[in-house]
Amino acid sequence: MKNILLSILMVAVIILGFMYWDQKNDEKESLEENTALIQEQIRNVGKLVVTEGTFSQVFTYKNSKSFYLDIFSARKKALIVVNAEVSIAYDLSKLDIEIDEEGKRVIIKDIPEEEISINPNIKYYDVTQDYLNQFEAEDYNKIKAKIEKGLKTKIENSSLKSNAKNRLVSELQKIYILTSSMGWTLEYQDQAIENEESLERIKI
Repeated sequence: MKNILLSILMVAVIILGFMYWDQKNDEKESLEENTALIQEQIRNVGKLVVTEGTFSQVFTYKNSKSFYLDIFSARKKALIVVNAEVSIAYDLSKLDIEIDEEGKRVIIKDIPEEEISINPNIKYYDVTQDYLNQFEAEDYNKIKAKIEKGLKTKIENSSLKSNAKNRLVSELQKIYILTSSMGWTLEYQDQAIENEESLERIKI
């Protein structure tokens, strides 16, 4: 009788051990699968997100030079029309992300800064210039610098930047939705992202 009980006990221990090992193995495989899925999603998100807009600007350029104790002056002027294509891009391949498998956390350590590209198409109309004060390369460089400065101000005051951030947040939400559905936590700057709205409030 003792031998039978001992045999049953040994079988029970073996079965329990096998079940425990099988369960641990399943957990490991599940963790590996989830990690692989998250890594794949991050790779899919890691692209160039571009928001484009067009801005127009019209202004008059005037310049005057005086000669001989201000007795004579030489003038030049032009009507300048600018149509500029502007793009704001986030290169998400530069996202700095760490995956903590043990803690089931995806940590966004750094989000790349926006890249603003301005391509102005500048046209000159009604150009007039005196012989002693003609348009030179320096004038065109100054005009271009003034145009770009004005365009940057327009961009800051427009909805283009907020639209670009909305597109960025939309891409990051894909990571949040996946991690949340798997029971993982998404973090940014030591703060857990608890819902999609909290992503919209992050400072970039």
